[in-house]
Amino acid sequence: MPGGLRALWLPAALAAFAMPGGPAGALELNLPGEAELTREEVRPADTYFLPVGPFADGILPVREVEGRVTRQAWRIVDGEMTTLQLIAPLRDQLAVAGYDILYECVDEECGGFDFRFGTEILPAPDMFVDLFDFRFLSAQKPNGDGAEFVTCIVSVAGGAGYVQLVAVGSDMAPAAVAATAALPLAGTGLAGPEEGVVQRLVTQGHVVLRDLDFASGAAALGEGPYASLAALAGYLKADGTRRIALVGHTDAVGGFEPNMVLSRERAGAVLERLTETYGVARAQMEAKGASYLAPVAPNTTAEGREANRRVEAVLLQGGENE
Repeated sequence: MPGGLRALWLPAALAAFAMPGGPAGALELNLPGEAELTREEVRPADTYFLPVGPFADGILPVREVEGRVTRQAWRIVDGEMTTLQLIAPLRDQLAVAGYDILYECVDEECGGFDFRFGTEILPAPDMFVDLFDFRFLSAQKPNGDGAEFVTCIVSVAGGAGYVQLVAVGSDMAPAAVAATAALPLAGTGLAGPEEGVVQRLVTQGHVVLRDLDFASGAAALGEGPYASLAALAGYLKADGTRRIALVGHTDAVGGFEPNMVLSRERAGAVLERLTETYGVARAQMEAKGASYLAPVAPNTTAEGREANRRVEAVLLQGGENE
C-alpha cells in the first residue's frame, strides 16, 4: 500500500479533503455511553491525507495513504462525558488490536481552528467539532507489505458527545456500543465531570460550564445542582489566591447590545450562585460578557447556536503551587 509523509500547505482556514481505503480484516470498536450512528460512508478505493502532526506555520503534516475507506460519525447522548472519556477507551481498543499511535493531540495543541478545518470532518449535524474542546488521534497497524490506518476525532457540544472514526485499508464494522464507566483522571483528585472542569481550567486556561441551564433568552440560572459549579467552588475555596473570570456568550440572534447585556447577566448569575450557594469569595471572581463576538461554532445552524450560548470560566490567577 503506497504512502509517504508529506506536508500539506494550507491557508489559515481551508476546509476538508476527501477520505478513502483498501480491504483486510474487520475492525470492531466499542463506543462509550448511549450512541447512535449518524452517518457512514464507504469508498472502495481512494486517497486519504492522514494528519500526523499539529498545524503550524501554515502547514498540516499529513501522510498520504490509499485503500478502502470507511467513515463513521456517532452521536453520544451523555452531557457529562469529557473528550478524554470518549477517546481513551477507543485508544485502548486500538492498542489491543495491534495499532500504534502516530499522533495524538488536544484542541489548541493540535492547531485549533486551522487543524480542524484542515482535517476531513463529516458535515454537521452528523458530526460537530467544538474548536475549544476536541481530541484527535491517528494510528497505524502493520499488515503484510502495507498497513492499516485509523483516525479518530471526538468533541463535546450541546450536551452530546461526537465521535468520527475513519478506517483506511480495512473493513470497519459498525461500531458496537458499550457502557463505559467514567474514567478517573490525574490532576485534582476528582473524577468524571468535576475532574474535567478543573483539569481543563488549569491546563487550557478556560473551560465551558456545559451543564448550566438558562431559559431561552433569559438570564436566570436554573435551580441545579450543577457539577461544574461544585467543581469550580472546590478548586477556588482550596486556595484563596486563585481567581477566575466568568464570561457569558450568546448566539448571533438579535442585536449586539442586547446580547452583551444578556451575556453579562448570565455570567453574573453564575457568580452569584457560586457565592451564595457554594460560599466562594466574591474577590476571587469577576463577571464579564462577550455578546456574540466569540463563537465556537457557526451561527447558521441550531446546533451551532446552541453551542455558542454558554458561560465559560477563565483562569486569571492560579494557586501558589501551579
